[in-house]
Amino acid sequence: MWPALERSWREVLDLALRSEATGWDGVWVADHFMVEEPLEDQEDVLEVWGTLAGLAAATSRITLGSLVCSVTYRHPAVLASAAVTCDHISSGRFILGVGAGWQENEHRAYGFELGDRKTRSDRLEESCQAIRGLLENESWTGQSRHFEFEEAPRYPKPVQGKLPLLVGGKGERRTLRTAALYADWWNAWVDAEALRHKRRILREHCEEVGRDPDEVSCSTQAFLCLSEDRDVQRDFVGRAGRRPTLMGSVEAVIDQVGKLHEAGAKELIIPDWTYESLSRRDDELNQFISEVVLSVRA
Repeated sequence: MWPALERSWREVLDLALRSEATGWDGVWVADHFMVEEPLEDQEDVLEVWGTLAGLAAATSRITLGSLVCSVTYRHPAVLASAAVTCDHISSGRFILGVGAGWQENEHRAYGFELGDRKTRSDRLEESCQAIRGLLENESWTGQSRHFEFEEAPRYPKPVQGKLPLLVGGKGERRTLRTAALYADWWNAWVDAEALRHKRRILREHCEEVGRDPDEVSCSTQAFLCLSEDRDVQRDFVGRAGRRPTLMGSVEAVIDQVGKLHEAGAKELIIPDWTYESLSRRDDELNQFISEVVLSVRA
C-alpha cells in the first residue's frame, strides 16, 4: 500500500492500520516536499521520515519503507541514521528505498542541486556505497566525488541484522548496475513486458559484478480501478495518466496481476492517489486484497 502524503496524518495512519488489519504486506511512502504541479497549485505534503517513524510506532506487523528518498537532498549519513532508527522503532520491519532524484520543481523551489543525468547517477551509486559502509562496518572511511567519510562510527546495529536497501529507477546502464552492486530490492514503475526486460538487464549487471541475481528482489506498483463501469474507468485513466494500471473486473485484474508476478514482481504496491472518495478507496482495496490477492497467492 502507498498512501499519498498530501493526505492528513490521520488519513495516512488510518490507511496503514486498515492495511495491516486486512492482510497487506507493507506500507510505502514517497519523499517529496511538494507536489509535481506548479507552485500556485501547491498542496500540503507530510515529511517522509516523521511519517515513517509514526507508522513504525503505530503498527506491529507490516513492512515499512521509503519509495524512494532522493539522494539529492538526503545525505547518505542522514539516510542511514534515519533508516536504522525506524528499524529499531518498528522492531526490524524497515526497508530503505533511495533514488537519484527527478522532480525539477521542488529542487528549484528549495535550492537543491538536481544535476544532469550523469551527476545524479554518480551521486546515487556513491550514496548506496556509503550507506552500506555506514550500516555494515564498525566505522566507515571513504571518499568519492560527492561524499567524504573519515572513520565515521557505525550506527546501532539494525534489529533485522542486515537492513534491506532498495534502489528505485529504470535506467538500464547506471541505475540497474547500482542495484546489482548494492541493492536487496529494485523497484520501478513498469508493466509486465518492461519488467521482464529490465530484470534481464539487471541479471546481466549482477553477473558482471559477480553477484547472484536472485539476491535482488523486484517490486513494482500500479494504480487500481476495480470497476467495469466505463465512466469510472474514463475518470480513472485521466487521474492515472501514463503510469501502469490495473483496471477492470476482478477476473481481469487477477490476470493482470498474474502477468506481473510471472514477469518477476515479488511485491506489488498499490498507490491510493487516484481516489477522491475514501469510502470507495477502502471498499476497492478490501475487494482487491480479499478477491484478487488471495486468488493470485493460491
